[in-house]
Amino acid sequence: MSATDVTEDPHLPEYQVLELFSGIGGMHFAIERSGKRYKVVSAIDINPVANAIYNHNFGANKASNSNILSLNPDRIQKLGVNVILMSPPCQPFSRNGNFKDVDDRRADPFVHLCDLLDKIPTVQFILLENVKGFERSQACELYKTRLSAAGFRFKEYILSPHDFGVPNTRHRYYCVAKRTEFRNPSDEIVSKPTLQHVGTAKRICDLVEPESEKLNRYLLKDDLLRKRLAIMDICTPDSTNSMCFTKAYTHYAEGTGSVYSPLMRSEFDAIYKQIETTDDDDEKLKLLRSLRVRYFTPAEVAKLMCFPDDFEFPKQTTDKQCYRVLGNSINVLVVSSLFDEMDW
Repeated sequence: MSATDVTEDPHLPEYQVLELFSGIGGMHFAIERSGKRYKVVSAIDINPVANAIYNHNFGANKASNSNILSLNPDRIQKLGVNVILMSPPCQPFSRNGNFKDVDDRRADPFVHLCDLLDKIPTVQFILLENVKGFERSQACELYKTRLSAAGFRFKEYILSPHDFGVPNTRHRYYCVAKRTEFRNPSDEIVSKPTLQHVGTAKRICDLVEPESEKLNRYLLKDDLLRKRLAIMDICTPDSTNSMCFTKAYTHYAEGTGSVYSPLMRSEFDAIYKQIETTDDDDEKLKLLRSLRVRYFTPAEVAKLMCFPDDFEFPKQTTDKQCYRVLGNSINVLVVSSLFDEMDW
């Protein structure tokens, strides 16, 4: 578990952080990874499962179950906040939420925050993350208009961890806002990471757990193997990418994340070719089972999203709950790179 909220270099300025829509602590882990000297003075989320995971990793009562609509400028000032990190609900801006945008009640807390921007002069830096497509929303236009009116400059990004050498694709929109000039301002949305943050490309085998009997419960059921395997994205140890994991992972077969086979790609393809040319149903099922296709475990998904090795789920958290909160979280490495802009 994380031992401290503050990095150790006493010569760096200390950032007093308010973490909103804090989830399982992705933003907290990201600023920790960045090496900045910081303190999270308050973390707020309405999801009790996410808060339990946050508190398990950062300490009891670090995250509170609170409604952001009740947040006001006086409270922000009393907390001494100069940094706000937030990842508002993406459903209003996604297909699953029917793109209702600001008319979706789940967008109300974010709209409320937009109304506060000109009333929080102590806040110097804001980092926002949301789903790709948010940049075309009314909510985003409102946010940028209010930022400018409140004296902030901002810089927009659409980045994926795959561009950083991580074997996972997860395009997300980011907006970094601050009251001082950017070293490298841009009127265009930035879509490539700086070279200093791009690591050596990893393969899936670098992140998965060693094969063991405990993983058998993640194996795909026979019915799913027969009917849906052909439409699923299947990773093997030598794969260098995986699909974005969503909160519906394991609930729907298509478009919610990749699955995994421990066979090397050449061996997998050879067996799959036999399956396609076999008419005997029993033999086909035997071959399908031999592929050992399974879901990625919650711990593996967390690694693909660059959560640190000491990140843990409380023992009482179910796999379904783990997948849901991970699907709503962020990639820690990508966000940590954006703190390079945190200077004033």
